Amino acid sequence: MRQLKNYKHTIYACYLAYTTQAIVVNFVPLLFLVFAADYGISLDKITMITTINFLVQLTVDLLSTKFLDKIGYRTAAILAHAFAAVGLLGLAVFTYLPNEYLGILISVVLYAIGGGLLEVIVSPIVEACPTDSKAGAMSLLHAFYCWGQVAVILISTAFFTFVGIEKWKLMACLWAVIPLVNIPYFTVVPIYSITGGHEPMPLKKLLGQKLFWLLLVLMVCSGASEQAMAQWASYFAEDALGVSKAVGDLAGPCAFGILMGVARTIYGKYSDKLPLKNMMLGGSVLCFICYLLAIFAANPIMGLLGCAFCGFAVGIFWPGTLSIAAGSLPAAGAAMYALLALGGDIGCSLGPTIVGLVASANGDSLKTGLLPAVIFPCLIFAGILILKKRKSRK
Repeated sequence: MRQLKNYKHTIYACYLAYTTQAIVVNFVPLLFLVFAADYGISLDKITMITTINFLVQLTVDLLSTKFLDKIGYRTAAILAHAFAAVGLLGLAVFTYLPNEYLGILISVVLYAIGGGLLEVIVSPIVEACPTDSKAGAMSLLHAFYCWGQVAVILISTAFFTFVGIEKWKLMACLWAVIPLVNIPYFTVVPIYSITGGHEPMPLKKLLGQKLFWLLLVLMVCSGASEQAMAQWASYFAEDALGVSKAVGDLAGPCAFGILMGVARTIYGKYSDKLPLKNMMLGGSVLCFICYLLAIFAANPIMGLLGCAFCGFAVGIFWPGTLSIAAGSLPAAGAAMYALLALGGDIGCSLGPTIVGLVASANGDSLKTGLLPAVIFPCLIFAGILILKKRKSRK
């Protein structure tokens, strides 16, 4: 097969890769009620589906520090898409096993392996491309996760409405087409050196860098700031407007995802005119305000707006931190990206968990539960100030 020369094809393949990541994260949760109704799966077992997905991705993040540099990024990308595709197709096939729940879990493990690999490899592949604006390219890449998330919700909802929810296995097979198409694409696109010709930094040396630990804290806070609100967005919509769950999903997490995608797309397009650290400072302030609006607004519509615009505020946090890390520690290589992805995933779990526990301890008051989460954008604000002072001293 003819090798492509233009790095833009690499970026396009990475866009499809992040769309695949959005599919494996967001499609199955739309089917939880179907699993309960069709297979009699209890709520605690359905919860385990999400937990196993999360644990497998964390495990892949951690293990990839050992094997990624050995197998190479191209091989890893092909394997990631293969696992994602087989997992999605498995939802339609493995549920014919005598134990349907076991079939679902096998599928989840497979596509979670693919999703975990994609999370580690796609960002450094784009960062290594000879683009005019590294931070802009990274932001635009992560916007495709947002647009992928929105597409999964809207297209799947439309399919279930007009074709029928009982045809969900067909929808799973249709979503599997995207990773299947991207496998041959990744065999021909150029893959550039992740360390830019530098000798890869040993893991022990990376862990001895104070800057790395600051960046890791920023990643944890980025994931927590995002998911502490996003996981409860549907609840806010339903509670504020008194609408159905379908409408609540569109007004809550879908609106959150759209605005997060808008923020990343805008920065991706105008990054040469918008200083990254200043944008992250502004985003942390706006995120703080959105949290307070959601918590203290007397008008429920205003609370919902705070929830939705939080998506815009947090949009730059995750890709921005990765861009700062790539520019500050160019020789860190696969280990740094894997550990930062691990930190981001921990934050994605930590944020909504804190909200849920505090809310539960205070009479299921979600507004009270959100209050401790304001610490995360505050820590991002403080961390960026430290980075700016560090740069000015140099």
